[in-house]
Amino acid sequence: MKVEVEQASRAELIELVKHLLVRVQTLEDRIQELAAENERLRSDGGPKQPPPWVKANGALGSDKKERKKRARGYGRHRQAPTTVIEHAVEQCPQCHVPLEGGREVGRRQVIDVPPVRVEVTDHVVVERQCPQCLKEWRPEVDLSSEVVGKPRIGIHLQTEVAVLRERLRLPFRSIQDYLKLRCGLAVSVGEVVSLVRGVAVRGGVEYASLGAQIKASAVVYGDERGWRENGRNGYLWSFSTPSVRYYLYRRRRAATVVAEVIGAEFEGVLVSDFYAGYNIHEGWHQRCWGHLLRDIHELKQQHAEDAEVLKWAAAVRAVYDKAKAYAGPSRRLTEVEQLGARRAQQHAFEHELMAVCAPFVKTKQPMSVLCGRVEKYLPEMFMFVADPRVAPDNNAAERSLRGPVVSRKISGGTRSAQGSETKSVLASLFGTWLVQGRNVYEACRQMLAAPT
Repeated sequence: MKVEVEQASRAELIELVKHLLVRVQTLEDRIQELAAENERLRSDGGPKQPPPWVKANGALGSDKKERKKRARGYGRHRQAPTTVIEHAVEQCPQCHVPLEGGREVGRRQVIDVPPVRVEVTDHVVVERQCPQCLKEWRPEVDLSSEVVGKPRIGIHLQTEVAVLRERLRLPFRSIQDYLKLRCGLAVSVGEVVSLVRGVAVRGGVEYASLGAQIKASAVVYGDERGWRENGRNGYLWSFSTPSVRYYLYRRRRAATVVAEVIGAEFEGVLVSDFYAGYNIHEGWHQRCWGHLLRDIHELKQQHAEDAEVLKWAAAVRAVYDKAKAYAGPSRRLTEVEQLGARRAQQHAFEHELMAVCAPFVKTKQPMSVLCGRVEKYLPEMFMFVADPRVAPDNNAAERSLRGPVVSRKISGGTRSAQGSETKSVLASLFGTWLVQGRNVYEACRQMLAAPT
């Protein structure tokens, strides 16, 4: 019932009131019904089915996963202040009397780097004469904790140059410009090269120690990448473990490099791709499944309409997935029994893979070449099943070479054999410090300051 109240007559207003009274009574009756229904549901132990207007709860065990909590927040963390400056009003602006008390109502951090000023220290050696014996005496000045050898550049600055060169991968001329602009220090490119070379010479002992650790490791990942020395192609070899990076440059991509690094006495497992240069190692070996699966993927793309190729590729992948998912024998067994069970499972996977590839070996089928590779390296395909410390792929070695490859793209390689040796040493030292979670600046400085 719609009535314009301001213009309504007395009779219309009386009719409106009657209508509203009827509406109020209807709503009160409905409220009483709902209250009685609610009381009945409570006495029966709760509702068996929710009312139709209530959204149903998600079913228990549904596929919806709970959001994984972050290990830490990603907000900006407040730094530990090196200087604290308090800002406070000393006297009342109106009454001009000193203020009392105080509470902190705000805080703002300003992070900045002060202007760098090179410190130049002259160490003056003064010789003095004894008035009695007339002998002249001069002090023995030991600056080994401040400078390496006879260069004029101190350890801290030499460390910074090495970090700029190896960790930040800056060219020598860029380092020269940085020292001029940032520190106001004029140095030649040759002096920068000499400083970097000095770090490599000082790290020679630690570099040799890394090579010894590689030979004594249980698992070693090997790989190589192209490197240019004075415009000529060569190779930067990488041999790594979870805690060690060891690089060396050689002109040739030959098996003799593998023998040089790991040696005949190596008793661990060598993980590599299918390059024949690694065949010189006659001990335990794991070939990279990543390379094999990539080649299989390319074969599938080339023969996308061949159902037999697709079926074979799926069967090989199924064997690999099954082997990778192998959880190992019961832990109740002794160590010897566990090793025996793992060896038996390794041979079982070898037989299963060979059963998939054997029908296509030495045939004219598209997968014949890859099947021949599997047949040749079959004993080296499932070493990761026998030894849980071994990865089924060579990704660790490939990742270790990313930094040197980026460095090569920036600087184009090295200019001399000495430069290649310097690069090998610095890449090994800095790479090892990084994987060990050490601060490369502090590690390099401590190495330079350590007594020889």
